[in-house]
Amino acid sequence: MENTFFNGLKQRFAIHRKNLVPDFIAGLTLGIESIPDSMATALLAGISPLTGVYTMIVATPVGALFTSSEMMHVSTTSAIALAVGSSLVAIPGDSKLGAVFMLALMVGVIQIALGLFKMGFLVRFVPFSVMTGFLNGVAILIILGQFQGITGYTSSYSNKVAKALDTLLHLDQVVLPILFIGLVTIALILLLGRIQKISRYSLVLAMVIASALAALPVFSNVPLVGDVTDVPNALPRFMLPDFSLFLQLIIPAVAIAIIGLVQGAGISQSLPNPDGKFPNPSGDFFGQGAANLATSFFQGMPAGASLSGTSLVRSAGGKTRWANIFVGVLIGVIILLFAEVVKLIAMPALAGLLMVVGFQTIKPANIQTVWQTGLEPRAVMLITFVGTLIMPLQYAVLLGVAISILLFIAQQANRVTLVEMVPGAGGFPIEEPAPRQLTSHKITILYAYGSLFYAAAKTLEENLPAAEDAKQAVVIFVLRGHEEFGSTMIGVLARYTKTVQANQGQVMLAGVSENVVTQLENTGMLDLIGRENVFLAKKQWGAAGNQAYEAAQAWLTAVDQAEKSEKVEK
Repeated sequence: MENTFFNGLKQRFAIHRKNLVPDFIAGLTLGIESIPDSMATALLAGISPLTGVYTMIVATPVGALFTSSEMMHVSTTSAIALAVGSSLVAIPGDSKLGAVFMLALMVGVIQIALGLFKMGFLVRFVPFSVMTGFLNGVAILIILGQFQGITGYTSSYSNKVAKALDTLLHLDQVVLPILFIGLVTIALILLLGRIQKISRYSLVLAMVIASALAALPVFSNVPLVGDVTDVPNALPRFMLPDFSLFLQLIIPAVAIAIIGLVQGAGISQSLPNPDGKFPNPSGDFFGQGAANLATSFFQGMPAGASLSGTSLVRSAGGKTRWANIFVGVLIGVIILLFAEVVKLIAMPALAGLLMVVGFQTIKPANIQTVWQTGLEPRAVMLITFVGTLIMPLQYAVLLGVAISILLFIAQQANRVTLVEMVPGAGGFPIEEPAPRQLTSHKITILYAYGSLFYAAAKTLEENLPAAEDAKQAVVIFVLRGHEEFGSTMIGVLARYTKTVQANQGQVMLAGVSENVVTQLENTGMLDLIGRENVFLAKKQWGAAGNQAYEAAQAWLTAVDQAEKSEKVEK
């Protein structure tokens, strides 16, 4: 066992010479691009740009070591940054960084726990419509949130939509040099992105050119990174999070963990590993958690899986997880050697970069898919989208998930289809609409499509054939595929059985699972129906139903004979 474990580690972290150069080049490419990108992302959270860089130095290589996805890029993401910023609104200024570190720790612990307990299936409970509404809402917030950075006007409002509207009403207070540098950055990113040979470096080149322009005397009032934060020639140092904020940060931590895990699931389910196999979502949960736990002690912010970063490291030629390890290492080297250069990056250039990122985050195709799917997904998407714009992001995600669950329950309750199985030629039954009422002295075989839990059971009860006027009727419920009953369904079955039996009829159950038999026994239903009238599911389709049908025929024959004997005696 021990040898197997260490062999697995050796295989995971093995360096192959043929992959070393491509991985290094991919790491260098993404590392250079990630410095301005991570600084801008930290600004989204309202914290020091240096925090974003430190996150890349720690979280990216640690995530690469532990995720199941060979090429998953764990880094700062816009969605998580905005959620972090929303979580810090009520935190005093001098406590914000401690709160950010604590959030990273809590998110990491949650994700590690979910990974260890194999909870990868939980991503199914966050519908595509919720994430579409959320991510497109985040895209709009990213764009609106840069109005101050690109105009120089400081609004007194806290909500980003209100801030943007306030800025538009005060265009006379816009600082033109700042606006010019921001617009030049946007134009350069779009222009350089069209040139194939240098498109992957468009963000870096645009930042360099715009920042060089901002160094001219005419732009002396344009703020630089060095004006906002100190950039030391040093790696992040060990620092404890503020544990006193634990209770205050529980809900934000859960919401941020969900955001990160869903983003990661999108990569796990869409990008296979180099061996062609899809990674384990639970393993990716653990890897993201390890990254967040590590960065929480080294002045970093919560991080998550980045689809754009993963795509970039692959397109840049990365072959193994070492490409992402090199990203963190090389960013650390750049900070150590070129910190003074980083200080010269123009702040409106970062704002312009983020506006482009915001527009690129909008996904019209996803919106169209959800819109055309149906009314309920459309409503969930719109509610989540509006919630994202007007309320803290951590609550917007939870709101969307809660609404989806409620709509799902309501949808399932109304989608129970009850049919009658009429014996047909060759032993294959024919489906017919369930009768409105039972016929005396006749066998009726019923099958229910859909869920039998909660409100769905009540819907089923409303569609069962009326049994009050039918004498000596036999009803066979085929239950194949229903592995468990809720208490509501047990109640429905008990009431219907008693009604049928009150008219000298019988209720039989066919294709019953072992779990359902246990439930029937524990609730007394097995004695009410009669153990002889319950037929366990067989491997052969229809075998249990045929047994029940034969038993029902035998019961009706016995009833007929009993009635004839009674008449003869009279």
